[in-house]
Amino acid sequence: MLESLPHVDLVFGTHNLDELPHFLQEVVEDQTRQASIIEGRTEFHDLLPESREQAWAAWLPITVGCNNFCTYCVVPSVRGREISRPFEEIEVQASRYVADGVKEITLLGQNVNSYGRDLYGKPRFDDVLDVVSASGVERIRFATSHPKDLSDSVIARFASLDNLMPALHLPVQSGSDRILEVMNRRYTAKHYLSLIEKLRQARPDIALSTDIIVGFPGETEEDFQRTCDIVREVGYTQVFTFIYSKRAGTPAAEMVDDTPREVIQNRFDRLRAIVEEGALSANKSYEGTLAKVLFEGGAKKGSGVAMGKSEHGLTVHVQMDNDEAVQALAGKIIPVHIDESKTWYLRGSLIS
Repeated sequence: MLESLPHVDLVFGTHNLDELPHFLQEVVEDQTRQASIIEGRTEFHDLLPESREQAWAAWLPITVGCNNFCTYCVVPSVRGREISRPFEEIEVQASRYVADGVKEITLLGQNVNSYGRDLYGKPRFDDVLDVVSASGVERIRFATSHPKDLSDSVIARFASLDNLMPALHLPVQSGSDRILEVMNRRYTAKHYLSLIEKLRQARPDIALSTDIIVGFPGETEEDFQRTCDIVREVGYTQVFTFIYSKRAGTPAAEMVDDTPREVIQNRFDRLRAIVEEGALSANKSYEGTLAKVLFEGGAKKGSGVAMGKSEHGLTVHVQMDNDEAVQALAGKIIPVHIDESKTWYLRGSLIS
């Protein structure tokens, strides 16, 4: 890259991101072009300085990399194998965040459910949830969960931990067992639905979101209909839909597919209509209820409209007198009466 792109001063890899400040210093002070690529590493590195967008919310990475090798995904190639952050470091970091005034911690990993398998010989994500809960933080969320690794003990935490928010993003990708097998997802639609049932037994009001790929190589109309069926059955509050696109170096990129683009687009549009109908139906169940909303600031549209997230991860809008009143709410958790539901957000009024 340095040979072919003379305007580039620095090339480095995903495994040595923590060395970026050092690289930049050399480039600036010595006026020398730098290149350093590490093919892999076995330790979790978190030595970069932090800058949070919001003082009351923090991301807490607990793993990097992935061991799953879904046939459409390039992450294992560019991020490497899964590496877990030592348990004690997570505990200390969570406590620091709480002392710093953080009200919501989101645990991050390509697959948080398998946390600790590389360090301790077995997953310990349930222990992570326990220790972060014990920090006293008001809200805990996490992303992302692979269905094949979502354990009964983690599901049980939705019932036992008051500060674990009743919301879960659980990517299904497809409702067709045949497509799931080709994707190398290593679960079936039946198993996925059994997880949904367990989650709702543990926390009946849990809000669920998911990812779905439309037009995966070889997808038939029957496969697509099975995906539509699972969307209707689960009743997601939010679905992130994607039309399949090739990623160089992945097995799926070599798969032959002669499905016309217009057919795939038609399926995408039909699924989107089902998703929107389901999201609106799910949101209507919140009308007339009270939600504890962590306000983030102003909504993108409309002057004097405050925006925040409910316990269920739903966007809530509240009309205020002016923008100053909106900003005064930022970072506060306040009860809101839900007056009206829209497809992608709720409208409400302050209780106090």
